[in-house]
Amino acid sequence: MTQTIELIPLNCIRCSTPIPAEVDEVAWICRTCGTGMTLTDSAELVPCEFHFSADLSPGQRGRPFWVAEGKVRLVRESYNAIGKSDREAEAFWSQPRLFCVPAYSCELEEMLTVGTRLLTNPPPLIRGSATDFLPITHSAADFRPFAEFLIIALEAARRDKVRMVRFELELQAPTLWVLP
Repeated sequence: MTQTIELIPLNCIRCSTPIPAEVDEVAWICRTCGTGMTLTDSAELVPCEFHFSADLSPGQRGRPFWVAEGKVRLVRESYNAIGKSDREAEAFWSQPRLFCVPAYSCELEEMLTVGTRLLTNPPPLIRGSATDFLPITHSAADFRPFAEFLIIALEAARRDKVRMVRFELELQAPTLWVLP
């Protein structure tokens, strides 16, 4: 079976300026009018709000993240009797958490390192001025699987003999933040 490749011209949804898209990119800000937009799975450009962290230094190239608050209901069993790690997990997940998933291309190890660090120590989301940022190559549709993977990675990293982890994840819609 032969697949055909269809080229889709990308023009700003507000001012029709051509968007200089690179391979794998899925979101942009128009350089003419400043409109944020993202490409859906059905190849449609739709508005996308971009937020820039106040912690970005002038001229610093930021890293884009999909960010959303999530509530996790976790059931965890270890081979030990209920231990310190089980109590730590219960305490950690007892409150809503901010999930920050890289929207830029990175190796799995970086995604896990950065994602778990920001999950345990969330950045202040205070809006600042727009700045240049790394290309956005992961869409909002990628957010949930990455967030679920971060939960498993965080639980697997606890220092005990984990036997089983089950969870339910309730997520808000992700928004795009450019962070340091």
